[in-house]
Amino acid sequence: MNTKKHEEHPHLTGEYRWGDTGQLIILALFLCVWITDSFVFNYSTFLRDVVPEIVRIPVAGIVLICGWYLARGGMKAVFRTEREKPEVISTGVFRIVRHPIYTGALLFYLGATCITLSIASAALWLVIVVFYYLISRYEERILEDTFGEDYAAYKKQTGMLFPKLFR
Repeated sequence: MNTKKHEEHPHLTGEYRWGDTGQLIILALFLCVWITDSFVFNYSTFLRDVVPEIVRIPVAGIVLICGWYLARGGMKAVFRTEREKPEVISTGVFRIVRHPIYTGALLFYLGATCITLSIASAALWLVIVVFYYLISRYEERILEDTFGEDYAAYKKQTGMLFPKLFR
């Protein structure tokens, strides 16, 4: 298996070995596309002329704040909370989504895209969603193997990357 363990956090079950590297590559790629399209060449930002800043900026701000809240809450629960042994975390932001850190990252990319309405960035955002979905599915298999019915019950109640609207 391509599972990465955290020696300093023995209560964690693991994650995809290349997940962190993939996230850094995606961040660099997104920033390159977003910056060059939004501030240099403007090759797909024509929607900025249709949607005024007074709409774009507040929407982007709300999306970015929600992303920050989820990512921060997830990081805090996973890395700053001491647990005797691995367990399903279903409190705090984990009541909203099963992968709040990943959802926070997705909202960061979406918020940046909303600011400039770059079509190229929006297309790349869809690719990024697929990437996070795939690494989430990998981690879910680890969690299902480790926690069995407890995790299955949690999955029924909580959405993976986006909240479940109907339970």
